[in-house]
Amino acid sequence: MSPIPRRSLLKAAAAAGAAAQFSWALGATNAHAAPRADPADADAAAGPVTLSWLEEAGLGAAPGSTLGVPWPKGAYDKDQTFALTTADGKAVPVQSWPLAHWPDGSLKWTAHAIGAETTAASFTLSAGAPAAPAREVTVSSGGGTIDVSTGVITAKIGKSGSALVKSVTRGATEIAKNGRLVLLRQGEIEDGDQGNAKYERFESAIAEVEVEQDGPVRAVVRIDGKHRRGNRAWLPFSVRLYFYAGAESFRMVHTITYDGTQEPGKASGDFIRGLGVRFTVPMRDEAYDRHIRIGGDGTGLLREAVKGVTGLRRDPGAAVQAAQFEGKKLPDPATWDQRVTSRLHLIPTWGDYTLSQLSADGFTLRKRTKKGHGWIPAGGGRRASGFGYVGGASGGLSFGLRDFWEKHPAGLDIRGAHTDEAEVTLWLWSPEAPPMDLRFYHDGLGQDTYAEQLEGLNITYEDYEPGFGTPYGIARTSELLFWAHDSTPDAGTLAEEVTAVRTPPQLAAPPKQLIKAKVFGGLFSEPDRSVPAKAKIEDHLDFLFTYYQDQVEMRRWYGFWDYGDIMHSYDPARHQWRYDVGGYAWDNSELSPDLWLWYAYLRSGRADIFRFAEAMTRHTGEVDVYHLGTWAGLGTRHGIQHYADSAKQQRIANTTYRRFYYFLTADERTGDLMHANVDSDETFLALDPIRKIRTEPYTPDRHALSIGFGTDWSGLVSAWLTEWERGGPKAAKAKARVLSTMETIAAQPNGFVQGSGLYDLDTGRFAVEKEAKVGVSHLSAVFGLNELCAELIDLIDMPQFKAAYLDYCRYFNATKAEQAARYGTNFGSLILFQGHSRLDAYAAVQTGDAKLAKRAWEKFYNSDGYKESSPWRTEKVSGPVTLVPGSEANWVYTNDTALYGLAAIENLALVGDRMP
Repeated sequence: MSPIPRRSLLKAAAAAGAAAQFSWALGATNAHAAPRADPADADAAAGPVTLSWLEEAGLGAAPGSTLGVPWPKGAYDKDQTFALTTADGKAVPVQSWPLAHWPDGSLKWTAHAIGAETTAASFTLSAGAPAAPAREVTVSSGGGTIDVSTGVITAKIGKSGSALVKSVTRGATEIAKNGRLVLLRQGEIEDGDQGNAKYERFESAIAEVEVEQDGPVRAVVRIDGKHRRGNRAWLPFSVRLYFYAGAESFRMVHTITYDGTQEPGKASGDFIRGLGVRFTVPMRDEAYDRHIRIGGDGTGLLREAVKGVTGLRRDPGAAVQAAQFEGKKLPDPATWDQRVTSRLHLIPTWGDYTLSQLSADGFTLRKRTKKGHGWIPAGGGRRASGFGYVGGASGGLSFGLRDFWEKHPAGLDIRGAHTDEAEVTLWLWSPEAPPMDLRFYHDGLGQDTYAEQLEGLNITYEDYEPGFGTPYGIARTSELLFWAHDSTPDAGTLAEEVTAVRTPPQLAAPPKQLIKAKVFGGLFSEPDRSVPAKAKIEDHLDFLFTYYQDQVEMRRWYGFWDYGDIMHSYDPARHQWRYDVGGYAWDNSELSPDLWLWYAYLRSGRADIFRFAEAMTRHTGEVDVYHLGTWAGLGTRHGIQHYADSAKQQRIANTTYRRFYYFLTADERTGDLMHANVDSDETFLALDPIRKIRTEPYTPDRHALSIGFGTDWSGLVSAWLTEWERGGPKAAKAKARVLSTMETIAAQPNGFVQGSGLYDLDTGRFAVEKEAKVGVSHLSAVFGLNELCAELIDLIDMPQFKAAYLDYCRYFNATKAEQAARYGTNFGSLILFQGHSRLDAYAAVQTGDAKLAKRAWEKFYNSDGYKESSPWRTEKVSGPVTLVPGSEANWVYTNDTALYGLAAIENLALVGDRMP
């Protein structure tokens, strides 16, 4: 295809999105954009914003950084430009673009990118003309490549074939070339000896390339394709390459989607033996001026030369030894002790190095002279950084894989460093590990009917169904960094590069700006310890977050497919999380821990919470959701394997969980995931989410799909709202869906309390029932419904919808008598009252009802969930009680944690001044 600069697409989308803001559709005569903010208030809110680094390290060796900044309604028009300065007023080059608009057309979120030549500790962002970088990123297309120059390096990106990056040059020197993806497929897997296993090697085959941004500070190129061998192409990939002005490095975001076959009980299928990114690095220097650097624990490094001249029986001289260790070009050998010079040909060259991180607790490093000769151990340790360098005094390539040990089994390979061309492979899945086994873990135990499956649910809490425990369509994203050096970096530079790989620098707006902009429903406020009751809740919130941090480490919740998730329920009898008990194992976003973590970050600005939430978002958006096949757009309910449970539902694929990371970082991959959900209402044709418990006759029909107003609609409307405010390709359709579903939910005889409705895929409307029904579930509002409705009510002036939702809020925690008086019958047996106290708090603010504010705190303190009388401490445990020493809080469960966290945060923000 012919690449179109993303900058042009963004302008067009912004214009189309803005045009779509003002015309309400589908008969919603009572719907209007919420009133524009008072100009005086908007002007005050649009003042300069101080941006700072999430961690204190600053930009360091990273190529650049991109962040999102929110603005209050009406603060800036869509064409506003922005300037960035340092604390002392020095102009900083910045590239800005819109991420989202308010319904009145004003800017809601903007993205801002800075390049490598920026070293300040903090910045001020304000309206104004941006400064131009001294060395701009430029993008050009010609022949078979797209050429991107940062002003320091130039990358030629392939449009076809196997090489994603055909070459990376610095000046006239080629530093790396033939950057491609590699895949090792093993067709058979055995439980015992793998000695006879055979594998096939596939390489990337480019299908499509697009320039998404073309500078001047940031350029982004997206490459899509599959891995190919002969006539077979499989395992789709989507790779983005990021370039920043003045940088000697570039970033890669690499996504694969599994589309192979692995069936339970069968030893044949598509088993991934190795998955990696590979570059060829020209080696120009003499062997003694070629250097190897491999990261170990922390910023530790193996620092060696291909032909070492240290530690020999004869000493070439202290200056020579010191220069080689530092990675500097050695003096002319004629100046060395000639007892070494005359015997250089007798010193072995070590051309191959391999680091393997097969678990979270250990890596091994070994080397050999060349292929066909034996390996010798070169060291080892606990957790490698995932960083390396190969090259010499005339230049070389640094490379790194983020979350290296966390997403084990991983590896780094350097091959042929003694030849004219070394080969570097960053293994996302190390071929030294067992093949990737994604087969469903059990045979169903005879659960062939819905009745038998519901019985299984009653004992293991797992919703089994034959054929549903499939990994087909799940995905995983990895992040890599590459530096093109004109000489071997010194130790300080290498340490900075290790840090950039491990913790990519992230600029952030302060909580005050997020609160002032009233984004994400305006449901959070900064931590406040001014009174004992508030301080105690803050202590509890800190305790819960710290406990999960510690449990990730103690329980080793790591691994390629698992890292980022947490467990659902604890087993006090075993002093262990129920990792092997059906639906009690991996959490898969059940009851919205993602929301708890992101709101905890929004109000605090804490880096540790951001990184925890970031890892969860990367995981839950990729692994817990299907991206191909019949169930594309649906996620899988919690279980022993992330795809094991047969409940494939919209509530897990919920765009709500992705929006935070996207708007805070402008991450394009997360944007892909959200855009893909715009048409996920079509999935209700493929699968009825409550098929096993329906009592009435029902066959999915395009014009009468049964969709719940809680767990289903909250996920759908989140995707539509996000596409609309982003001005995406389907913004008009998305806006229409938002308005029409809001209108027709409000028109139901009992509004949200009706529970569900029949949805027409073509009109985007729910049929309005004639008969009033009560269909309230304790799950309806715990997958982001309150948070989304708070946003929608703020955005759109639709009184009937607001009234319908506030009624739901008012009556969920009401007495059964109050429910019956309002609706003719009570809501039945409900739970999760503590989590629903935030609905009371929201309704209290919207209606001014002091009784609701009081009830919010009564339900928060005195219903189910955690109480003030809960232990609020951990107990130490060790062998022989547990596998490894650590701590436990056997009263902590993730459902309760997520709901307590959200209720605490929202109640404090909304009715914190009315605490008992």
